[in-house]
Amino acid sequence: MIKQDYVHSMSKLLAWFDWLPPSLASSMLLIAAALFALLFSRLITEALPRLPGLRRIAFIHETIARLQNHVRLLLMIVAASAALPAATGFSWSTTQFLAHFFAFAFIITLGFGLIKAFRFGTDKYLDRIANRAQVDDITVRSHQTQIRILRRVIEITFGVITVGAALIVFPSVRQYGVSLFASAGAASLVVGLSARPALSNLIAGIQIAITQPIRMEDMLILNGDWAYVEEINATYVVLRTWDRRRYIVPIAYFLENPFQNWTHSSPSLIGSIFLWLDYQTPVDEVRRMFQEELAKSKDWDHDMGSVGCQVADSNAQVISIRLIAGARDANAMWDLCCDLRERMLKRLREEMPQSLPRNRTAIVPGAADEPAWPDSMVSPPVNRPMAGGQYNGPDILPKR
Repeated sequence: MIKQDYVHSMSKLLAWFDWLPPSLASSMLLIAAALFALLFSRLITEALPRLPGLRRIAFIHETIARLQNHVRLLLMIVAASAALPAATGFSWSTTQFLAHFFAFAFIITLGFGLIKAFRFGTDKYLDRIANRAQVDDITVRSHQTQIRILRRVIEITFGVITVGAALIVFPSVRQYGVSLFASAGAASLVVGLSARPALSNLIAGIQIAITQPIRMEDMLILNGDWAYVEEINATYVVLRTWDRRRYIVPIAYFLENPFQNWTHSSPSLIGSIFLWLDYQTPVDEVRRMFQEELAKSKDWDHDMGSVGCQVADSNAQVISIRLIAGARDANAMWDLCCDLRERMLKRLREEMPQSLPRNRTAIVPGAADEPAWPDSMVSPPVNRPMAGGQYNGPDILPKR
């Protein structure tokens, strides 16, 4: 009933353009219907946020600002498509083409509008999770990883379905739309051979979103470099190093190769430094110095369970003392290690210089009845001046 009334109104509007050629009059009718829909949608989208109950709701304003263009375009397509039966000035073939075109435009606009709405909803969800005070960093990064990977997969899948459904509208390209839904025969062979890397990475992205061996802003070790997970896409991962370089790594790499993840279950880390000191070093004094300097460091997480000072190794020249302490994250751990190393070396130089490494040389004979230094290697004795400036010896000193 509503559609009939609308078509009847459009037929009356067409009468205003009787002075034009029939095809041009019908075109003007469709344009007028689209413009009326645009004006109506603008009035709605501008008036809705100003209603008393919705004026202070930021979500309504953001939703309208993000989706208003798609909504307006969708209403214009619907209005023009509904007015097509009243456009009697077109030939049958032109009417059929316009009907298919409006159906195509409607599917494309609706599909990509839903994708944009889905992205907007997931962004708001991630912002809400990140702004919760009681949620820890691990939970936030877990949600970010899952949402972003699955969102890309859903967007790609829904985009393919939208394009396939839109192509089915036109009989001339219907086979291409059908092939997007279900590939068979040669298409399956092409997918299996040429698209295997892309599909394996896409499936790996879904596995990473579920199992989460890596998350956003995780600290990884790749090729000896510290790197943060900056971006996880559907088929690759972007890693940011400390000096702002970027690694672009296929996402399947993280399922097929071992790697280090320093922040998988907790961002806190234990840092270690090694001091190579002399055997005469009083280890108890070094341990006391370490406790005093650790208490002064702002990067220490004050976890006494992770603090240690032990003789970790020794060789023929020195002993190795390992100092360990915890920090809240990787950056704080690095700063903590550098700060403690500098403080400890300064105090050892000032308070216990005898503890610094030194080389020892011992001259021993080759056999029990031989001297340590053979006579042929010993310099002749040199007569030194006596007290009072007198010289007791030959005029010319013998050469060595």
